[in-house]
Amino acid sequence: MKIVKFGFSLFGINTYLVYDPDTKKCAVIDPGMIVKEEEDALANFISRNDLEVVAIIDTHLHVDHAVGIGYVKGKYNAPLMAHKDDEFLGERVREQAQAFGIREKVDNVVIDHYLTPGEEIKIGDGELKVIHVPGHSPGSVALYDKKDGFVITGDALFAGSIGRTDLPGGDTRTLLRSIKDGLLTLPDSTVVYPGHGPATTIGQEKASNPYLV
Repeated sequence: MKIVKFGFSLFGINTYLVYDPDTKKCAVIDPGMIVKEEEDALANFISRNDLEVVAIIDTHLHVDHAVGIGYVKGKYNAPLMAHKDDEFLGERVREQAQAFGIREKVDNVVIDHYLTPGEEIKIGDGELKVIHVPGHSPGSVALYDKKDGFVITGDALFAGSIGRTDLPGGDTRTLLRSIKDGLLTLPDSTVVYPGHGPATTIGQEKASNPYLV
């Protein structure tokens, strides 16, 4: 599968579009668009490439990763997939927005499909395997494409850093264990696409991430 990154303004969120170029099926991952220009950027790419949105997948339901769910759902009528343990965050997206002083209209979200560890999400002829990586939030997941050698890690693992654990449901020990048991066991060549910042690789993080060495 192919992956495209959109950088949106809210906390510098990375929203990803993963698509199968043969079947034209795609999934929007962590929709963080909050203004019309950002919504148009995503919609125009989908339209230009004649893609069909079959799923919205959230690595976790903090407001920056969830603020665009309503737009994508309304435009493409695709189901929202996320882990059940983050359901409480989806029910508080509006409250989260207010806590960060976000004035734009933000709605709470409802999960349509609960993701489970080891589940394989079909996107055309491609697959994303669900890896549960709690710690940043209880329901945080990573999405692993074994065939194409990449993993989308949300806010669990970054280039040279790890996710914060001072938000509701966060726990540092749990996060470190999740990363070591669930992510660092992937091949070193696996490209890591995080929820914020640049891409990296599993090998690079194993070798030099100060939180993991």
